[in-house]
Amino acid sequence: MNFAQPEFLTLLLLVPLAVVGLLWADRQRKVALNQLGDPDLLYRLSASVNWRGRRIKTALWLVALTLMILALARPTWGEDVQEIEQQGVQVMVALDVSESMLAEDVLPNRLNRARLEISDMMNRLDGDEIGLVLFSGASYIQFPLTNDYDTARTFLDNARPGVISRPGTVIGDAIRTAMTGFDDNLSAQKVVVVFTDGEDAETDPIVAAQQAADAGVIIYAVGFGTDEGAPIPIKDAQGTITGYKQDANGETVMSRVDADLLQQIADITNGAYFNANQSDALTNLLNSLNALQAGSLGQHLDIRGIERFQSVLFVALMALIIIEIIPDRQSKSATPRFWGWRLIRKGASS
Repeated sequence: MNFAQPEFLTLLLLVPLAVVGLLWADRQRKVALNQLGDPDLLYRLSASVNWRGRRIKTALWLVALTLMILALARPTWGEDVQEIEQQGVQVMVALDVSESMLAEDVLPNRLNRARLEISDMMNRLDGDEIGLVLFSGASYIQFPLTNDYDTARTFLDNARPGVISRPGTVIGDAIRTAMTGFDDNLSAQKVVVVFTDGEDAETDPIVAAQQAADAGVIIYAVGFGTDEGAPIPIKDAQGTITGYKQDANGETVMSRVDADLLQQIADITNGAYFNANQSDALTNLLNSLNALQAGSLGQHLDIRGIERFQSVLFVALMALIIIEIIPDRQSKSATPRFWGWRLIRKGASS
């Protein structure tokens, strides 16, 4: 037996507390009876009491309390197996991990903000598969298409400039690498979402975007940075800024977002460009993804435990009903239960 909400099982501590409370109340009742003093009077008053019935009612009340707590924990046993066809789109995320993404014109910095946005996007995806491509001076698939978002986040957390030794930014290569991650056997729409500042002096992203458009792939671009730009910090092992990146002439390098390039890339594939500095950028991106026609992402078996809380709750309710049926007093023809009287006499003699 398993439980869907096992945290409610802690309430079972109420059962032994209830037992202690009932024993204490019973002792107080005996003390009160003994204070009456006259044993014969006590005998006549208690002769018709259904002592056995009261014990049964107490036991049933404890059973009902226990079963109601178990019902709250939603017990499950047995399995319900269903074959489910997953619907959605194929989303390959291309994340720029070049040094320019460490600029802090987007707080806390461009790269950390991009990782937060991607993680939030995973929280809000509805059945879509997602994969991740990391790129700077080179590109590679960090993890393939999956709907296991929790595992995907563990890989995302490790995305940083040091994972690719070659410096630079190759957006065009990143798009081509992302396209290799799609499953051509699936009818779901193929989408590449590029998270970058757009600086690329090494490849021709426009050509790559056209290749994507020819293959039916839609590209959405999310730009990080400002038009004014920001310096690229250099940090020591402790994360303290020790200076800023400089060019060959000793001038501080200012990194700026290339919104025009990212807009062109998106337009070629009938996608869209979003400025990460705008508060509704992620919402607009998700709305665009949701507007795409979902296709089949394959089938998988969904195995779930069968909830049995109804049966447990039914038994608890039956116990409560039986409690109400059992009489507190015996009929006149019933034989007096002298064990109850003996308890009273024993208490009186002590």
